[in-house]
Amino acid sequence: MPTIAGHGSSPFAAADELIAIKARRSGEIRSTGDSTPRKRTLRSNSAAEDCSIASIPSPKLCSPTKWKSPRRCINGSPNGPAKGTGFESKSRELLVKKLSESFIDKPKWNPRDLQQMSAVKEALHVSSMPSMVVCRENEQKTVLEFCKQCIEQEKAGSLYVCGCPGTGKSLSMERVNESLLDWAKGAGFQPPDVLAINCTSLTNTSEIFSKILGKNQPRKKTNSATSALQHLQSLYSQKQQSTGMKMTLIIADELDYLITKDRAVLHDLFMLTTFPFSRCILIGIANAIDLADRFLPRLQSLNCKPMVVTFRAYSKDQIILILQQRLMALPYTVFQPQALELCARKVAAASGDMRKALCICRNAIEMLEAELRDSACNLDFYNLQVRVNHMAVALSKTYRSPILDTIQSLPQHQQIILCSAVKLFCRGKKDTTIGELSKSYLDICKLILIPPVGIMELSNMCRVLVGQSREDKLRRVTLKVDEADIAFALQGVRVFRNCLQ
Repeated sequence: MPTIAGHGSSPFAAADELIAIKARRSGEIRSTGDSTPRKRTLRSNSAAEDCSIASIPSPKLCSPTKWKSPRRCINGSPNGPAKGTGFESKSRELLVKKLSESFIDKPKWNPRDLQQMSAVKEALHVSSMPSMVVCRENEQKTVLEFCKQCIEQEKAGSLYVCGCPGTGKSLSMERVNESLLDWAKGAGFQPPDVLAINCTSLTNTSEIFSKILGKNQPRKKTNSATSALQHLQSLYSQKQQSTGMKMTLIIADELDYLITKDRAVLHDLFMLTTFPFSRCILIGIANAIDLADRFLPRLQSLNCKPMVVTFRAYSKDQIILILQQRLMALPYTVFQPQALELCARKVAAASGDMRKALCICRNAIEMLEAELRDSACNLDFYNLQVRVNHMAVALSKTYRSPILDTIQSLPQHQQIILCSAVKLFCRGKKDTTIGELSKSYLDICKLILIPPVGIMELSNMCRVLVGQSREDKLRRVTLKVDEADIAFALQGVRVFRNCLQ
């Protein structure tokens, strides 16, 4: 049909030309035959339109979602802008690709195999060191560059690392320490001496100065009249006779344990980096974000306030990525993806504590173990993985509200009163009278065949003043707890479950 192709041009030639131009412009079109381009050429009215289409790429012609597999498009469209830049973006993309491929076509595991079960629990244990610390690339890079600068300039400095518990602060500092030593050896600098201290292990707060002095001068003996702090202050106040004295990297974890009434220890520790010939790099780690502002106001007046690096709580996607990274080395699939996502969503919404997420996953595995012990059936497809219901039970135990415990420990009649209130308030009411609550209470007692209490005792249970006049029935009551908490706490009792449906 040359009249449709226009100007005597062959539709197949036009299609080939179109594909060639498109390939030169993008370089990413996958070859799928001539059928699709040929149809688009036949729909055009002239060769001029063919050229205009070729010059302006059509989103339909090069749609990546039509031809790319989901595995390769895990971070979004390949033609779209990359998420994140520089150090974090490149490593994150490589890790996501590696993780996604490692979870494809893995065999199911056998939870009754003690060796496999032990390997899974070890991989999810808090003390297990992962092969790499993910989702903290930017923070590690900031601290590492700070330490490099101090070593290159042979200049002391202080840095404060803060963040909520379980956000990877201590683990990241261990990785920074390793990277710094490797960099110093490769760059020709003298590697610093490293002193890692957990302040919770100190018998008294002043002991930290003795440990620092012992690292700087192992053979130095202090007399009773001169403290370790005074020796350090004297050492850093005078020029060293030996120019080859090493820099000392001090990593003080749980720094808030050094807070005393006069805050002298914490202040003196950071002041060590301000002496003219100080050779120490101090990295303090604690949970309090505003520790430097609240406890070290004098440092700011002396222009020696430490640099602050904040570790934010993990997001849902970051928690999933870290869990997958820990499970990647296992040759079998342990968790359903929906179960991991449920755990990540709950932990991210509550605190973002990665240690809690690991603990919950281990508890979910124990739920599966208990189910298998109680079940006599053989393993099937569904029993081979930790499912959503296992994760839900583990989450409920971890985040169990004291309100639920209180409701479940109430006497039976008080629980019936709560059910009565829920039935009344589910119709849109915010409060009701004791008289109306009493009617609902009597209906439920009649339904479950339990003798009711009188109006005075009912009033007492509702913590309203007791009286015998008719006005007592007009006193208004309201719920101070969520109706969903009441329903969740009493759903395990069949009679209450039937009443609340």
